[in-house]
Amino acid sequence: MVISNPDTSLLIHELRSLIEQTRERVATTVNRELTLLHWHLGKRLREDLLQEVRAPYGEQIVATVSRQLTEEFGRGFSRTNLLYMVQFAEQFPEEKIVQSVIGQLGWTHILAILPIKEPLKREFYTQLCRIERWSVRTLRAKIDGMLYERTALSGKPDDVIQSEIAALRDSDQLTPDLVFRDPYLLDFLGLHDGYSERDLENAILRELEGFLLELGAGFAFVARQKRMTIDDEDFYLDLLFYHRGLRRLVAIELKIGKFTAAYKGQMELYLRWLNRYERQPGEEAPIGLILCSQKSPQQIELLELGTESDIRVAEFFTQHLPPRLLEKELTRALKRAEETVAQRQMEIDTVE
Repeated sequence: MVISNPDTSLLIHELRSLIEQTRERVATTVNRELTLLHWHLGKRLREDLLQEVRAPYGEQIVATVSRQLTEEFGRGFSRTNLLYMVQFAEQFPEEKIVQSVIGQLGWTHILAILPIKEPLKREFYTQLCRIERWSVRTLRAKIDGMLYERTALSGKPDDVIQSEIAALRDSDQLTPDLVFRDPYLLDFLGLHDGYSERDLENAILRELEGFLLELGAGFAFVARQKRMTIDDEDFYLDLLFYHRGLRRLVAIELKIGKFTAAYKGQMELYLRWLNRYERQPGEEAPIGLILCSQKSPQQIELLELGTESDIRVAEFFTQHLPPRLLEKELTRALKRAEETVAQRQMEIDTVE
């Protein structure tokens, strides 16, 4: 009698899953421990280097340690890598903070963050990378794309920035100033001169994954051309999203050309309708984002569509901007924001 072999495909699938999950956990643990080891090595080296005021002797210490560790333990302890470890310990002096981030950030993440000189900016990328679970490639793209400079947060006073980043670090609390950017970089859409608003919308839906990546983690697509019937008349919102961290619906209108004051009234109508008919229990009030190919700074300021408003206005670029040009655009925008803050402070001081 011939006995047929039983079907083992389900068994193999389950066993394969167990092996892969265990390997992933082991890799995460090893990566975490190696990163923590690098911090401890950097901390210990830094203690010796700080005691030695003679620079040549400090260099000699690093070179000697590198040579002996490499002979005994192999690769990974080059002079350059040891100096990165020292820099790591210098920029992240508290072990508690290091412990909180190395679950998501490996040593390669750390190497991408170390060149950032400004502490607040460095902390911003560290915490966003932790929360949004960026790959090293994504982290580098965010830094190269000047994400920090494109958030509303970067234009605020240092103490406000520090407070919001601390809330992000301690309780994963996101605010609209951390979530929304200006401008948005939509060069991946492949649009050329002469496109319409419908072309822009279609391109976004075609490249939805890239658009969600540019928006940031936490966004979920809800609808396109969301119909709202008011006084027997149909109105259509271009795009509707939901942000899990903010617990809010996000209404997005796409506009070709300069921002005009009429856009505010249109968005206010949409937000009030969404608040009445779509908002669920436990959610915050909907928030709006008007994406324009060109902003009108004075109109936006007079309409008070700043960081305290439930309507944000941002530019978008569909063509790739060289880093130098992007930096120029952002510097100009940051200067306008600083001037606005200074003007409002002056008004407050005058009243007092």
